Amino acid sequence: MNRIKLEELSEHYGKEVTVSGFVDSVRNLQWVQFIVLRDETGKVQITIEKSEEKNAELVKIVDELSAESTIKVTGTLMEAPKVKLNGMEIIPSEIIVTSRNEGELPFNYKDISTVNLDTRLDNRYIDLRSEKNVMMFQVQSDFIRYMREYLYDHDFTEIHTPKFIGAASESGSEVFEVKYFDRKAYLAQSPQFYKQMAIAAGFGNVFEVAPCFRAENSNTSRHATEFTSFDLEFSYIDSFDDVMNLEAEMLTYALEKLDKKYGDRIEKMFGTKIIVPKCPFPKMALSDVYKELEERYGYKVDDSEKTDLTTEAEKLTFKLAMDKFNSEFLFVTDYPADKRAFYHMRDENGVLQGYDLIWRGVEITSGAQREHRYEEICKNAKSKGLGKDVEFYLDFFKHGCPPHGGFAIGVDRLTMLLLNIPSVKETQFLFRGPNRLEP
Repeated sequence: MNRIKLEELSEHYGKEVTVSGFVDSVRNLQWVQFIVLRDETGKVQITIEKSEEKNAELVKIVDELSAESTIKVTGTLMEAPKVKLNGMEIIPSEIIVTSRNEGELPFNYKDISTVNLDTRLDNRYIDLRSEKNVMMFQVQSDFIRYMREYLYDHDFTEIHTPKFIGAASESGSEVFEVKYFDRKAYLAQSPQFYKQMAIAAGFGNVFEVAPCFRAENSNTSRHATEFTSFDLEFSYIDSFDDVMNLEAEMLTYALEKLDKKYGDRIEKMFGTKIIVPKCPFPKMALSDVYKELEERYGYKVDDSEKTDLTTEAEKLTFKLAMDKFNSEFLFVTDYPADKRAFYHMRDENGVLQGYDLIWRGVEITSGAQREHRYEEICKNAKSKGLGKDVEFYLDFFKHGCPPHGGFAIGVDRLTMLLLNIPSVKETQFLFRGPNRLEP
């Protein structure tokens, strides 16, 4: 392809270039025509002098051209200090209209201040044209890329696990049932069991980036019925501290790379800064969090609620983490074992060997050392009332399995927090919730 992306144009002054994109705007003046062309990397001005006889055909094309049509332009790139848009312009020799905008847009995606979110989601193909949205998904993509990069550098193997499962294994009330030929199947809540199967198989370290499904009728800014999860599991750990340390290092690595590539643009477009954290991240026991929230900020809850972080307590941990540790991140440990999954390890005193990671007042991860000893995990499953549904999973541990641990991060929630977006409805390419199954 001869097409040059608009962000690359500065390398081609004085040369003939071919560019393609959307018509962002058209200005048709008495003596001159201007097109602002937009692609996923930027914008450029195209200038047509009407008085030049050779431009007669181009002038006719622009006379009939509407914004949001797509065009292919060949011309000479010139330095133009008086042009406010990047100090350059293209003087075209050819304009080809590759598609036409056939009517009025459902809404003005360049000014969404008065546009209902549902209207935007109903017409997501238009909503996604905004510079902000294009950049958001570029940032999200690179966030995933840098976390992947870190794991590949640490000898992780990327796997792909099935999303159809034969039993409602983790929590039957939170899975979607589907017809699977002559029997029932379910959409997987997470790849948890299969990650651990890979560990039992001797893969060492594994990860997956894939969709997960939760049949929860939750209508909040943080929940979705389908979301993208970044899951990993790794072998031969000594404690869940190893899991926390790896997560902290991975996130620090990714955020540092994102800051170098996007920091200034994110601050300008989203009004928020990327703060690159320092390792190790601070950690506190759940009981100590509640104690400090009460002493510092007067936040009190009944003891019956202190088995987990309440929504308000979770929000306040951001202030606590900043005031106490000057950190946006906080690991919270020592949750009651009966409130967590049966495959999370307990120590000899019954203390859960797991954690939540809170970032900017929102939980982004539940992680743990997993129970890898067959007798213990069978005992844990029995205590939760689980039997035949998890029998296949318990078999993974019958014939030896390394000590291991892992965690999962919701990509959409991570993006929401990074860019200070109000809801995961906006950070998902196409949101799926209790009341939305289209487009």
